[in-house]
Amino acid sequence: LNSYGHGGRRFISGPNDRRVYQLLVPMPETTHSSQFVGFEVDGQHYAFQIEQIQEIVILDQVTQTPQVAEYIEGVSNLRGSIIPIINLRKLFGLEPKPADGETRTIVVNVGEQTMGCTVDAVRQVIRIPEESIQPAPDTVTAEGANYVFGFAKLEDSLVILLDIDELLSADRLDQVRSPTLPTESPS
Repeated sequence: LNSYGHGGRRFISGPNDRRVYQLLVPMPETTHSSQFVGFEVDGQHYAFQIEQIQEIVILDQVTQTPQVAEYIEGVSNLRGSIIPIINLRKLFGLEPKPADGETRTIVVNVGEQTMGCTVDAVRQVIRIPEESIQPAPDTVTAEGANYVFGFAKLEDSLVILLDIDELLSADRLDQVRSPTLPTESPS
């Protein structure tokens, strides 16, 4: 595996991993931008702000733990630290998919907690100008989905920008998996 870093963070790519690359959108010097790590889950493009990402890894082993939520794959020993591993496919209520050559775990920091998020593939490091980020409409966040903080159009795809703190906070995880939907009253 190859390691490369940015701002004290380490990113990895395997020998056959051609898709993890840096995409820097050209901008004038005066434009403010943010960097994100883009990834895929079930063919949809998502991104986390790079500041909260510790590293991206290919996990050798995940130890399953009993009586935990379905979206928790288990725990892993990451250089002496035991961290929970959350499968974003399962968290989003999607069908599980066996790990393959593109599966990655994004190690993130949520407050004082470090945890891993398993995704289908990591695609790129993206620099997005602030004016290209559209806030999430109220209809998207109305049912407690405050973890979507915005959208960015890049080339031919729409990227959903996720707020790691909102998505992975202990009191929010169950709401992500089972959002409260309005019920219809019988007619």
